[in-house]
Amino acid sequence: MRRMAPASRYKQLVDALASEIRTGRLAAGARLPTHRGLAAREGIAVVTATRVYAELEAMGLVSREQGRGTFVRDITVPTGHGIDQRAVAPDAVDLSFNYPALPGQADLLRQTLREVAASGDLDSLLRYQPHRGRPQDRASVARHLRRRGITADPDRILVTSGAQHGLAITVMALLDAGDVVAVDALTYPGFKVLAHAFRLDLEPVPVTADGPDLDALEALCATRPVRAVYTMPTLHNPLGWVIPEADRARLIGIARRHGPLLIEDASYAYLAEDPPPPLAATAPDITVHVSGLSKSIATGLRVGFVVAPPSRVPSLERAIRATTWNTPALTTAVACRWLDDGTVDHLEARKRDDARARQALAGQELAGLPMIGHPSSYFTWLPLPDDARADRLAATLGRQHIAVSTAEPFTTSTHTPQALRLALGSPDPDRLRTTLRTVRRVVVEDACQG
Repeated sequence: MRRMAPASRYKQLVDALASEIRTGRLAAGARLPTHRGLAAREGIAVVTATRVYAELEAMGLVSREQGRGTFVRDITVPTGHGIDQRAVAPDAVDLSFNYPALPGQADLLRQTLREVAASGDLDSLLRYQPHRGRPQDRASVARHLRRRGITADPDRILVTSGAQHGLAITVMALLDAGDVVAVDALTYPGFKVLAHAFRLDLEPVPVTADGPDLDALEALCATRPVRAVYTMPTLHNPLGWVIPEADRARLIGIARRHGPLLIEDASYAYLAEDPPPPLAATAPDITVHVSGLSKSIATGLRVGFVVAPPSRVPSLERAIRATTWNTPALTTAVACRWLDDGTVDHLEARKRDDARARQALAGQELAGLPMIGHPSSYFTWLPLPDDARADRLAATLGRQHIAVSTAEPFTTSTHTPQALRLALGSPDPDRLRTTLRTVRRVVVEDACQG
Protein backbone atom coordinates (compact mmCIF):
# COMPACT_ATOMS: atom_id res chain seq x y z
CA MET A 1 0.00 0.00 0.00
CA ARG A 2 2.90 2.40 0.73
CA ARG A 3 4.13 2.06 -2.87
CA MET A 4 0.72 3.12 -4.21
CA ALA A 5 0.33 6.17 -1.98
CA PRO A 6 2.52 8.61 -4.02
CA ALA A 7 0.71 7.79 -7.26
CA SER A 8 -2.63 8.23 -5.53
CA ARG A 9 -1.55 11.55 -4.02
CA TYR A 10 -0.27 12.72 -7.40
CA LYS A 11 -3.58 11.92 -9.08
CA GLN A 12 -5.59 13.65 -6.32
CA LEU A 13 -3.48 16.79 -6.66
CA VAL A 14 -3.89 16.90 -10.46
CA ASP A 15 -7.65 16.47 -10.04
CA ALA A 16 -7.86 19.19 -7.38
CA LEU A 17 -5.88 21.76 -9.38
CA ALA A 18 -7.73 20.92 -12.59
CA SER A 19 -11.04 21.42 -10.77
CA GLU A 20 -9.94 24.78 -9.38
CA ILE A 21 -8.95 25.95 -12.86
CA ARG A 22 -12.13 24.76 -14.54
CA THR A 23 -14.42 26.27 -11.95
CA GLY A 24 -12.59 29.59 -11.98
CA ARG A 25 -11.28 29.40 -8.43
CA LEU A 26 -7.88 29.70 -10.09
CA ALA A 27 -8.42 32.50 -12.57
CA ALA A 28 -6.96 32.67 -16.07
CA GLY A 29 -3.51 34.23 -15.94
CA ALA A 30 -2.90 33.36 -12.29
CA ARG A 31 0.68 32.41 -11.50
CA LEU A 32 0.98 29.04 -9.80
CA PRO A 33 3.59 28.29 -7.13
CA THR A 34 7.06 27.25 -8.25
CA HIS A 35 7.73 23.53 -8.41
CA ARG A 36 9.53 23.76 -5.07
CA GLY A 37 6.77 25.91 -3.64
CA LEU A 38 4.08 23.40 -4.65
CA ALA A 39 6.19 20.55 -3.26
CA ALA A 40 6.58 22.31 0.08
CA ARG A 41 2.92 23.30 0.27
CA GLU A 42 1.61 19.82 -0.53
CA GLY A 43 4.31 17.77 1.17
CA ILE A 44 5.45 16.01 -2.00
CA ALA A 45 8.74 15.57 -3.80
CA VAL A 46 9.84 18.23 -6.29
CA VAL A 47 9.88 15.62 -9.04
CA THR A 48 6.23 14.86 -8.26
CA ALA A 49 5.35 18.56 -8.40
CA THR A 50 7.05 18.77 -11.80
CA ARG A 51 4.99 15.82 -12.99
CA VAL A 52 1.77 17.46 -11.74
CA TYR A 53 2.46 20.62 -13.74
CA ALA A 54 3.44 18.61 -16.82
CA GLU A 55 0.12 16.76 -16.56
CA LEU A 56 -1.86 19.99 -16.29
CA GLU A 57 0.00 21.41 -19.28
CA ALA A 58 -0.78 18.29 -21.35
CA MET A 59 -4.45 18.79 -20.45
CA GLY A 60 -4.30 22.34 -21.81
CA LEU A 61 -4.98 23.96 -18.44
CA VAL A 62 -1.65 25.65 -17.71
CA SER A 63 1.30 27.01 -19.68
CA ARG A 64 4.93 27.30 -18.71
CA GLU A 65 6.89 30.44 -19.58
CA GLN A 66 10.67 30.20 -19.44
CA GLY A 67 12.04 32.25 -16.56
CA ARG A 68 8.60 33.42 -15.43
CA GLY A 69 6.78 30.36 -14.10
CA THR A 70 3.58 28.38 -14.67
CA PHE A 71 0.32 30.18 -15.41
CA VAL A 72 -3.35 29.21 -15.66
CA ARG A 73 -4.52 29.27 -19.27
CA ASP A 74 -7.61 31.11 -20.44
CA ILE A 75 -10.42 28.59 -20.96
CA THR A 76 -12.95 30.45 -23.07
CA VAL A 77 -15.69 27.77 -23.17
CA PRO A 78 -17.16 26.85 -19.75
CA THR A 79 -16.04 23.33 -18.96
CA GLY A 80 -18.74 20.71 -18.79
CA HIS A 81 -21.33 22.73 -20.72
CA GLY A 82 -20.86 21.11 -24.11
CA ILE A 83 -19.07 18.40 -26.03
CA ASP A 84 -17.11 20.53 -28.46
CA GLN A 85 -15.02 22.30 -25.85
CA ARG A 86 -12.14 22.60 -28.29
CA ALA A 87 -12.61 23.62 -31.88
CA VAL A 88 -12.30 20.57 -34.13
CA ALA A 89 -9.62 21.23 -36.75
CA PRO A 90 -10.79 20.97 -40.37
CA ASP A 91 -8.50 18.01 -41.02
CA ALA A 92 -9.40 16.18 -37.79
CA VAL A 93 -11.46 13.01 -37.58
CA ASP A 94 -14.40 13.92 -35.36
CA LEU A 95 -15.22 11.26 -32.79
CA SER A 96 -16.67 13.88 -30.44
CA PHE A 97 -19.97 14.52 -32.21
CA ASN A 98 -22.41 12.45 -34.26
CA TYR A 99 -23.79 13.68 -37.56
CA PRO A 100 -24.57 10.39 -39.32
CA ALA A 101 -25.51 10.66 -42.98
CA LEU A 102 -26.32 8.08 -45.64
CA PRO A 103 -25.55 8.11 -49.35
CA GLY A 104 -28.44 9.46 -51.40
CA GLN A 105 -29.97 11.72 -48.73
CA ALA A 106 -29.16 14.84 -50.74
CA ASP A 107 -30.94 13.38 -53.76
CA LEU A 108 -34.01 12.70 -51.61
CA LEU A 109 -33.99 16.29 -50.46
CA ARG A 110 -33.61 17.56 -54.01
CA GLN A 111 -36.65 15.58 -55.13
CA THR A 112 -38.73 16.62 -52.13
CA LEU A 113 -37.94 20.30 -52.66
CA ARG A 114 -39.17 19.96 -56.23
CA GLU A 115 -42.42 18.44 -54.93
CA VAL A 116 -42.83 21.21 -52.35
CA ALA A 117 -42.18 23.83 -55.05
CA ALA A 118 -44.90 22.30 -57.23
CA SER A 119 -47.46 22.11 -54.43
CA GLY A 120 -50.48 24.35 -54.38
CA ASP A 121 -49.86 25.86 -50.94
CA LEU A 122 -46.33 27.16 -51.46
CA ASP A 123 -47.34 30.72 -50.59
CA SER A 124 -48.47 29.57 -47.16
CA LEU A 125 -44.90 28.51 -46.33
CA LEU A 126 -43.79 32.14 -46.58
CA ARG A 127 -46.08 33.20 -43.75
CA TYR A 128 -46.06 32.74 -39.99
CA GLN A 129 -47.33 29.35 -38.86
CA PRO A 130 -49.27 28.37 -35.72
CA HIS A 131 -46.81 28.35 -32.84
CA ARG A 132 -47.07 24.62 -32.19
CA GLY A 133 -47.41 23.66 -35.86
CA ARG A 134 -50.24 23.38 -38.37
CA PRO A 135 -52.92 20.75 -37.57
CA GLN A 136 -51.95 18.65 -40.59
CA ASP A 137 -48.29 18.68 -39.54
CA ARG A 138 -49.14 17.61 -35.99
CA ALA A 139 -51.30 14.85 -37.44
CA SER A 140 -48.30 13.62 -39.45
CA VAL A 141 -46.20 13.57 -36.28
CA ALA A 142 -48.97 11.72 -34.42
CA ARG A 143 -48.96 8.96 -37.06
CA HIS A 144 -45.18 8.72 -36.83
CA LEU A 145 -45.23 8.51 -33.04
CA ARG A 146 -47.88 5.81 -33.16
CA ARG A 147 -45.35 3.61 -34.96
CA ARG A 148 -43.05 4.21 -32.00
CA GLY A 149 -45.65 3.11 -29.48
CA ILE A 150 -47.09 6.49 -28.49
CA THR A 151 -50.77 7.14 -29.19
CA ALA A 152 -51.28 10.87 -28.83
CA ASP A 153 -53.96 13.23 -30.01
CA PRO A 154 -52.43 15.90 -32.30
CA ASP A 155 -53.64 18.54 -29.81
CA ARG A 156 -51.03 17.18 -27.37
CA ILE A 157 -48.19 17.57 -29.91
CA LEU A 158 -45.98 20.59 -30.50
CA VAL A 159 -43.58 20.89 -33.45
CA THR A 160 -40.23 22.39 -32.45
CA SER A 161 -36.97 23.43 -34.06
CA GLY A 162 -35.21 20.20 -33.10
CA ALA A 163 -35.14 18.09 -29.96
CA GLN A 164 -32.83 20.53 -28.15
CA HIS A 165 -35.40 23.27 -28.70
CA GLY A 166 -38.02 20.87 -27.37
CA LEU A 167 -35.99 20.39 -24.19
CA ALA A 168 -35.43 24.15 -23.94
CA ILE A 169 -39.12 25.04 -24.07
CA THR A 170 -39.88 22.26 -21.58
CA VAL A 171 -37.42 23.73 -19.08
CA MET A 172 -38.46 27.30 -19.84
CA ALA A 173 -42.18 26.66 -19.55
CA LEU A 174 -42.48 24.06 -16.82
CA LEU A 175 -39.59 24.66 -14.41
CA ASP A 176 -38.33 27.60 -12.36
CA ALA A 177 -34.90 28.73 -11.24
CA GLY A 178 -33.79 26.70 -8.24
CA ASP A 179 -36.01 23.72 -9.02
CA VAL A 180 -34.47 20.35 -8.21
CA VAL A 181 -34.17 18.06 -11.23
CA ALA A 182 -32.96 14.48 -10.90
CA VAL A 183 -30.57 13.44 -13.67
CA ASP A 184 -28.29 10.49 -14.30
CA ALA A 185 -24.76 10.93 -12.97
CA LEU A 186 -23.72 10.72 -16.62
CA THR A 187 -26.13 12.47 -18.95
CA TYR A 188 -26.60 14.44 -22.18
CA PRO A 189 -24.49 17.64 -22.08
CA GLY A 190 -27.19 19.67 -23.82
CA PHE A 191 -29.44 19.29 -20.78
CA LYS A 192 -26.61 20.49 -18.56
CA VAL A 193 -26.39 23.62 -20.71
CA LEU A 194 -30.10 24.26 -20.16
CA ALA A 195 -29.83 23.62 -16.43
CA HIS A 196 -27.01 26.14 -16.19
CA ALA A 197 -28.86 28.74 -18.25
CA PHE A 198 -32.10 28.40 -16.27
CA ARG A 199 -30.35 27.89 -12.91
CA LEU A 200 -31.79 24.48 -12.15
CA ASP A 201 -30.43 22.44 -9.26
CA LEU A 202 -29.31 19.15 -10.81
CA GLU A 203 -29.19 16.17 -8.45
CA PRO A 204 -27.16 13.26 -9.88
CA VAL A 205 -28.55 9.76 -9.58
CA PRO A 206 -25.97 6.94 -9.61
CA VAL A 207 -26.04 4.73 -12.68
CA THR A 208 -26.12 0.95 -13.01
CA ALA A 209 -25.58 -1.29 -16.03
CA ASP A 210 -29.28 -1.10 -16.97
CA GLY A 211 -30.28 2.42 -15.99
CA PRO A 212 -30.46 4.81 -13.06
CA ASP A 213 -30.23 3.48 -9.53
CA LEU A 214 -33.93 3.58 -8.67
CA ASP A 215 -33.32 3.02 -4.96
CA ALA A 216 -31.20 6.17 -4.95
CA LEU A 217 -33.85 8.05 -6.93
CA GLU A 218 -36.56 6.99 -4.47
CA ALA A 219 -34.41 8.16 -1.56
CA LEU A 220 -33.71 11.46 -3.29
CA CYS A 221 -37.39 12.11 -3.95
CA ALA A 222 -38.17 11.33 -0.31
CA THR A 223 -35.65 13.86 0.98
CA ARG A 224 -35.68 16.69 -1.57
CA PRO A 225 -38.47 18.47 -3.51
CA VAL A 226 -37.67 16.97 -6.92
CA ARG A 227 -39.71 18.82 -9.56
CA ALA A 228 -38.66 16.74 -12.57
CA VAL A 229 -36.68 13.68 -13.62
CA TYR A 230 -34.75 14.00 -16.87
CA THR A 231 -34.25 10.56 -18.36
CA MET A 232 -33.25 8.75 -21.57
CA PRO A 233 -34.85 5.33 -21.07
CA THR A 234 -34.34 4.12 -24.64
CA LEU A 235 -30.72 4.25 -25.76
CA HIS A 236 -29.11 6.44 -23.18
CA ASN A 237 -26.46 8.96 -24.20
CA PRO A 238 -23.62 8.22 -23.42
CA LEU A 239 -24.01 4.72 -21.86
CA GLY A 240 -26.35 3.16 -24.42
CA TRP A 241 -28.65 1.37 -22.00
CA VAL A 242 -32.32 0.54 -22.64
CA ILE A 243 -34.15 0.52 -19.32
CA PRO A 244 -36.07 -2.76 -18.85
CA GLU A 245 -39.86 -2.59 -18.77
CA ALA A 246 -40.10 -3.52 -15.07
CA ASP A 247 -37.73 -0.69 -14.15
CA ARG A 248 -39.73 1.74 -16.28
CA ALA A 249 -42.82 0.79 -14.32
CA ARG A 250 -40.96 1.39 -11.07
CA LEU A 251 -39.68 4.77 -12.31
CA ILE A 252 -43.24 5.79 -13.14
CA GLY A 253 -44.35 4.58 -9.70
CA ILE A 254 -41.73 6.77 -8.02
CA ALA A 255 -42.91 9.75 -10.04
CA ARG A 256 -46.54 9.13 -9.11
CA ARG A 257 -45.73 8.81 -5.42
CA HIS A 258 -43.52 11.87 -5.18
CA GLY A 259 -44.90 14.11 -7.91
CA PRO A 260 -42.02 14.98 -10.27
CA LEU A 261 -42.62 15.47 -13.96
CA LEU A 262 -40.90 12.92 -16.22
CA ILE A 263 -38.94 14.47 -19.11
CA GLU A 264 -38.30 11.67 -21.59
CA ASP A 265 -35.55 12.35 -24.15
CA ALA A 266 -35.92 9.93 -27.07
CA SER A 267 -33.44 11.46 -29.52
CA TYR A 268 -31.60 8.17 -30.08
CA ALA A 269 -34.54 5.84 -29.39
CA TYR A 270 -35.01 5.07 -33.09
CA LEU A 271 -31.81 2.99 -33.02
CA ALA A 272 -33.20 0.41 -30.58
CA GLU A 273 -35.26 -2.37 -32.15
CA ASP A 274 -38.37 -3.51 -30.23
CA PRO A 275 -37.70 -1.54 -27.03
CA PRO A 276 -40.20 -1.49 -24.15
CA PRO A 277 -42.99 1.10 -24.46
CA PRO A 278 -41.91 4.73 -23.97
CA LEU A 279 -42.78 6.36 -20.66
CA ALA A 280 -45.18 8.64 -22.55
CA ALA A 281 -47.13 5.59 -23.68
CA THR A 282 -47.57 4.25 -20.15
CA ALA A 283 -47.78 7.49 -18.17
CA PRO A 284 -48.93 10.22 -20.60
CA ASP A 285 -50.35 12.36 -17.81
CA ILE A 286 -46.99 12.93 -16.10
CA THR A 287 -44.54 12.68 -19.03
CA VAL A 288 -43.21 15.20 -21.52
CA HIS A 289 -41.74 13.23 -24.43
CA VAL A 290 -39.12 14.92 -26.62
CA SER A 291 -37.71 13.59 -29.89
CA GLY A 292 -36.78 14.80 -33.35
CA LEU A 293 -35.24 14.08 -36.74
CA SER A 294 -31.75 15.54 -36.37
CA LYS A 295 -30.10 12.25 -35.45
CA SER A 296 -32.39 9.88 -37.29
CA ILE A 297 -32.49 11.82 -40.58
CA ALA A 298 -30.10 14.79 -40.80
CA THR A 299 -28.62 17.28 -38.35
CA GLY A 300 -29.62 20.13 -40.64
CA LEU A 301 -33.29 19.14 -40.52
CA ARG A 302 -34.11 20.99 -37.32
CA VAL A 303 -37.55 19.55 -36.66
CA GLY A 304 -38.49 18.06 -33.29
CA PHE A 305 -41.61 16.89 -31.50
CA VAL A 306 -42.90 17.36 -27.99
CA VAL A 307 -45.79 15.30 -26.62
CA ALA A 308 -47.18 16.69 -23.39
CA PRO A 309 -50.13 16.31 -21.02
CA PRO A 310 -52.98 18.60 -22.19
CA SER A 311 -52.61 20.89 -19.19
CA ARG A 312 -48.97 21.59 -20.11
CA VAL A 313 -49.52 22.42 -23.79
CA PRO A 314 -50.47 26.13 -23.41
CA SER A 315 -47.32 26.91 -21.42
CA LEU A 316 -45.15 25.07 -23.93
CA GLU A 317 -46.83 26.89 -26.80
CA ARG A 318 -46.06 30.25 -25.17
CA ALA A 319 -42.41 29.20 -24.85
CA ILE A 320 -42.27 28.43 -28.58
CA ARG A 321 -43.73 31.85 -29.31
CA ALA A 322 -41.13 33.49 -27.07
CA THR A 323 -38.19 31.66 -28.65
CA THR A 324 -38.78 30.90 -32.35
CA TRP A 325 -42.45 31.91 -32.90
CA ASN A 326 -42.80 28.73 -34.97
CA THR A 327 -40.64 26.06 -36.53
CA PRO A 328 -39.63 27.20 -40.06
CA ALA A 329 -42.43 26.19 -42.40
CA LEU A 330 -40.22 24.91 -45.21
CA THR A 331 -38.27 22.45 -43.07
CA THR A 332 -41.49 21.32 -41.42
CA ALA A 333 -43.04 20.72 -44.84
CA VAL A 334 -40.06 18.60 -45.91
CA ALA A 335 -40.10 16.65 -42.64
CA CYS A 336 -43.82 15.92 -42.77
CA ARG A 337 -43.65 14.74 -46.37
CA TRP A 338 -40.95 12.31 -45.33
CA LEU A 339 -42.96 11.22 -42.29
CA ASP A 340 -45.98 10.51 -44.48
CA ASP A 341 -44.33 8.85 -47.50
CA GLY A 342 -42.19 6.38 -45.52
CA THR A 343 -38.85 8.12 -46.10
CA VAL A 344 -38.25 8.58 -42.36
CA ASP A 345 -38.98 4.92 -41.61
CA HIS A 346 -36.70 3.86 -44.47
CA LEU A 347 -33.80 6.09 -43.41
CA GLU A 348 -34.14 5.10 -39.76
CA ALA A 349 -33.94 1.42 -40.69
CA ARG A 350 -30.84 2.05 -42.79
CA LYS A 351 -29.24 4.01 -39.97
CA ARG A 352 -29.92 1.20 -37.51
CA ASP A 353 -28.02 -1.12 -39.86
CA ASP A 354 -25.25 1.45 -40.27
CA ALA A 355 -24.92 1.99 -36.52
CA ARG A 356 -24.86 -1.76 -35.91
CA ALA A 357 -22.05 -2.17 -38.45
CA ARG A 358 -20.06 0.69 -36.91
CA GLN A 359 -20.53 -0.67 -33.40
CA ALA A 360 -19.31 -4.09 -34.58
CA LEU A 361 -16.30 -2.40 -36.20
CA ALA A 362 -15.54 -0.63 -32.92
CA GLY A 363 -15.74 -3.97 -31.12
CA GLN A 364 -13.15 -5.40 -33.51
CA GLU A 365 -10.73 -2.47 -33.43
CA LEU A 366 -11.01 -1.82 -29.67
CA ALA A 367 -10.90 -5.52 -28.73
CA GLY A 368 -9.60 -6.05 -25.23
CA LEU A 369 -10.69 -2.62 -23.99
CA PRO A 370 -13.73 -2.39 -21.65
CA MET A 371 -16.32 -0.89 -24.01
CA ILE A 372 -19.82 0.01 -22.84
CA GLY A 373 -22.61 0.59 -25.33
CA HIS A 374 -25.60 -0.67 -27.25
CA PRO A 375 -25.15 -3.03 -30.24
CA SER A 376 -26.83 -0.55 -32.59
CA SER A 377 -25.79 2.82 -31.20
CA TYR A 378 -23.65 5.50 -32.78
CA PHE A 379 -21.42 5.92 -29.73
CA THR A 380 -19.44 3.85 -27.28
CA TRP A 381 -18.20 4.57 -23.76
CA LEU A 382 -14.60 3.62 -23.06
CA PRO A 383 -13.69 3.44 -19.35
CA LEU A 384 -9.99 3.94 -18.70
CA PRO A 385 -7.67 2.38 -16.11
CA ASP A 386 -7.70 3.98 -12.67
CA ASP A 387 -4.35 5.69 -13.21
CA ALA A 388 -5.18 7.00 -16.70
CA ARG A 389 -5.96 10.63 -17.48
CA ALA A 390 -8.73 11.15 -20.02
CA ASP A 391 -7.72 14.77 -20.66
CA ARG A 392 -4.18 13.70 -21.41
CA LEU A 393 -5.37 11.04 -23.83
CA ALA A 394 -7.73 13.49 -25.52
CA ALA A 395 -4.86 15.95 -25.94
CA THR A 396 -2.59 13.22 -27.35
CA LEU A 397 -5.27 12.17 -29.82
CA GLY A 398 -5.89 15.80 -30.70
CA ARG A 399 -2.26 16.18 -31.74
CA GLN A 400 -2.90 13.25 -34.07
CA HIS A 401 -5.93 15.05 -35.53
CA ILE A 402 -8.54 12.95 -33.72
CA ALA A 403 -11.21 14.72 -31.66
CA VAL A 404 -12.78 12.76 -28.79
CA SER A 405 -14.87 13.62 -25.72
CA THR A 406 -13.89 12.96 -22.14
CA ALA A 407 -16.42 12.14 -19.44
CA GLU A 408 -16.49 15.68 -18.10
CA PRO A 409 -19.19 17.17 -20.37
CA PHE A 410 -21.50 14.28 -19.41
CA THR A 411 -20.82 14.32 -15.66
CA THR A 412 -23.30 15.81 -13.20
CA SER A 413 -21.73 14.57 -9.95
CA THR A 414 -18.59 15.75 -8.18
CA HIS A 415 -16.75 12.65 -9.35
CA THR A 416 -15.69 12.64 -12.99
CA PRO A 417 -14.77 9.15 -14.20
CA GLN A 418 -11.75 8.66 -16.41
CA ALA A 419 -13.36 7.65 -19.70
CA LEU A 420 -13.69 8.56 -23.35
CA ARG A 421 -16.93 8.81 -25.27
CA LEU A 422 -16.41 7.93 -28.93
CA ALA A 423 -18.97 9.07 -31.50
CA LEU A 424 -18.94 6.59 -34.36
CA GLY A 425 -21.40 8.18 -36.78
CA SER A 426 -19.37 10.91 -38.48
CA PRO A 427 -16.31 9.46 -40.35
CA ASP A 428 -16.72 7.11 -43.30
CA PRO A 429 -16.25 3.43 -42.28
CA ASP A 430 -12.70 3.07 -43.64
CA ARG A 431 -11.48 6.18 -41.87
CA LEU A 432 -13.34 5.16 -38.74
CA ARG A 433 -11.52 1.83 -38.73
CA THR A 434 -8.02 3.37 -38.98
CA THR A 435 -8.93 6.05 -36.44
CA LEU A 436 -10.14 3.52 -33.89
CA ARG A 437 -6.89 1.62 -34.32
CA THR A 438 -5.05 4.79 -33.39
CA VAL A 439 -7.31 5.32 -30.39
CA ARG A 440 -6.62 1.79 -29.18
CA ARG A 441 -2.87 2.19 -29.65
CA VAL A 442 -2.79 5.49 -27.73
CA VAL A 443 -4.88 4.05 -24.86
CA VAL A 444 -2.73 0.91 -24.62
CA GLU A 445 0.55 2.86 -24.80
CA ASP A 446 -0.63 5.25 -22.12
CA ALA A 447 -1.55 2.32 -19.86
CA CYS A 448 1.89 0.79 -20.38
CA GLN A 449 3.64 4.07 -19.59
CA GLY A 450 1.50 4.54 -16.49
